[in-house]
Order: sequence, then C-alpha cells, then structure tokens
Amino acid sequence: MTALSADVAASPGAAPETAARPGSRAWQRSGRSGPAKGAKSVARIISVPVTVFLLASFVTYGLGALGHANPAAAVLGDTATPADITRLNHVFGLDKPFLVQYVDWLGHALTGNLGQSYFTTIPVSTSVEQALPVDLSLAVLALAIAVLAGGAFGIAAALRPGSRFDHTVTLVCSGLATVPPFIVGIALIVIFAVTFKVLPSGGYVGLSQDPGQWLRFAILPALALSVEGGAAIARQLRTSLAGALKENYVTGAAARGLSSRRVLMRHVLRNAAGPALTVLGLEIPNLIGGAVVAEKIFNLPGVAQLALQAGNEHDIPVIQGTLLVTIGVVLISNIAVNLALSRLSPQSRRRQRAGATA
Repeated sequence: MTALSADVAASPGAAPETAARPGSRAWQRSGRSGPAKGAKSVARIISVPVTVFLLASFVTYGLGALGHANPAAAVLGDTATPADITRLNHVFGLDKPFLVQYVDWLGHALTGNLGQSYFTTIPVSTSVEQALPVDLSLAVLALAIAVLAGGAFGIAAALRPGSRFDHTVTLVCSGLATVPPFIVGIALIVIFAVTFKVLPSGGYVGLSQDPGQWLRFAILPALALSVEGGAAIARQLRTSLAGALKENYVTGAAARGLSSRRVLMRHVLRNAAGPALTVLGLEIPNLIGGAVVAEKIFNLPGVAQLALQAGNEHDIPVIQGTLLVTIGVVLISNIAVNLALSRLSPQSRRRQRAGATA
C-alpha cells in the first residue's frame, strides 16, 4: 500500500492531520481519545430508540386499555351478569390502576410474556412466533432485492453521468418510487400468476419446510415490497456516487495507477454509501406498513393479518403484542443502520486508524 491508499481511505477532501500529544486538547478533538468516544457514540445511538420504545409501548398499551371495549363482557357474552364481568376483569387484571397495569404488562413483555388471547387463551407470544417468520423472511428477501437491484442501477448510472442510461434510470426510478406496493402486487399477480401461470398468486410455505417452494411463494410479495425501496436507493446512490467520483482523491488515485474498480468498490462506494444506507433505514417502516396490504393480497399468515383479525375481535392483548413486537423490530433495524452509518463516518475511521497506531 502506498501513501495514497491512506489518503483515499480517509474522507473526501480531508486535510492531513498533524501529530498530537496523547491527552492534549488537540488529541481529544481529533477523535484520538479512541474507545471512550466510540462508546459514547454507541450509547447515544441506542439510547434514543430505547426512549422511543418506552414511549411507543406506553401509547400502545394506553390505546387498548383506555378504549371503550369491555373485554370481559365480550368474552362472556350477552348472558353474563355484572358479578361475572367483575370477576373476569379481576382475572384479566383490569381492575388495577392504569399505571400498575402498564408496568406489569411491560415487565412481562420484556421477558417474552405478552399475555394471552381473551378469546382463545393461546399465548400471544406463541401466535407471534408463528406469524413473525413470515414477515421477517419476506422483509429480508425484499431488502436484498432492493439493495442489489437499486445498488446495481445506481452505480451503473453514476458511472455514466449525463448518458441516456443515466436519464432512463433516473426517470424510471422517480416513477417507481411513487407506486404503492399493492398496485405493484396486483400487477405482478396479473402478469406472473394469471397470464403466464408461472408463479402462485398467494399462499405461503415456510423456509424451513421447503426453501424452493418458499421462494416460489415469497418472490412476488417480496418484489412488490422492494420496488419502492430499490428505486429510492438507486436514486440516492447515483447522486452521492456521482458527487464522490468528482473528488480530488479519485483523480489522484487514478494518476498513481490504482485500478478504477478498486477505487470505486473500496473507497468511493464507502464514502458515498451513507445517504443510501439512510434511505434503507427509512424504508424499513415502509416495509412493515406495506406488509399489511401485501399479506392481504397474497394471503400470507403474517403479523399484520394476526393484528387485523385481533382488531376485528377486539382481542386487546393480541393487538398490543403484535404492535409491540413490530415496534421492536423497526427500532432494532434502525439501531443496526445507525451503527453501520457510524462505522462509515470519517471520524470513526480516523479513530480506528488512531487506535491501530496507538
């Protein structure tokens, strides 16, 4: 590795750093305080989602607990006496103060106990465990399609700025980004299930049961969910890459004989991936929202259908449990994206290099 490689790995336009004495103010400002600063960054990234989770869980429980539905009366039916309703309310714990109910529910939820259905008495965690793999497998497949397709078209367009291909990708992605997933899903069913009859229009087979059949049933809903995100990633990556390719360090790398492929994949893409990764994080809640419609169109037994069925029956514990799990999945995904963004930041890379040379 030449001296140029270190310059390329740094952020675009970064000025050379002079040596600073460990412990000095310059040393601390330059990010060479190392692990302590990195730990603070991680703590800050995690603390915000934890706060959001607590607030969201409070709202989630409050909407169910403060509603006008009377679960005990609904379970016992029209022949229930007031004494029977009072007794069942005590069994459900609904005669306790609201804050006591919330703290008990959240404490049990954090240990995996989401309560049980008022009507079937099946533990909510059991129902969620059966439905959640459907959504997670579809979400992972949809994200993979969005990243691969969006990344490929974004990189290709950035390497041909101003060309007909570049304009076509920008125009097509701008249009696809505005199409709702249910429209894409219906179109895919008409084309591949009705017209050509090469893929099923609905249903689901578990990945652990038969990976081949899982892919046949999952590919259409995953494509429907991936179109919007893939278009957004392609547009953002194209814009950030086109700007990064004009930086001086790229010209210097080419002048010193580094291959364009190496400069692009190892340095330019890393510097330009931040905005696209941010878009990817923003698309995760959209995937969750789109899953509600996708599960209905493709007849998938996912968490969204479980929540909709519970809503129709006023089964409050199931509604609260599915919402809490969904919130947790979204926040964990956002934490992962933010941690990845922090690793890609120039300050983080400077801290890593300083720690390696310390």
